[in-house]
Amino acid sequence: QVQLVESGGGLVQPGGSLKLSCAASGIIFNDYTMAWYRQAPAKQRELVAVVFIGGSTNYADSVKGRFTISRDNAKNTVDLQMNSLKPEDTAVYYCKAYRLRIGIESEYWGQGTQVTVSS
Repeated sequence: QVQLVESGGGLVQPGGSLKLSCAASGIIFNDYTMAWYRQAPAKQRELVAVVFIGGSTNYADSVKGRFTISRDNAKNTVDLQMNSLKPEDTAVYYCKAYRLRIGIESEYWGQGTQVTVSS
């Protein structure tokens, strides 16, 4: 059974920091691209950051220079360090694992963790 469990969300003031973690089980973690998405109220879910199997990363323009994604293949975890948080970063943050192998897609999501940036 595949599980992605996020943790680390909460309430933080503008300019503050939070670190989200996602622990994966039931998959061969090294085979999967890992990503963080977020969904704000009344908005579509959007990609925040992705870390590929080889370790390269991509970020949404809105978080570049503020957020850092990293993976630990030994611990089967992916983290999102969020600095200089803004109220517009408020959303539910989701962890996603993705693999495309021999034309077959495998995709798994966590349950989400709430991040609220407010004074």
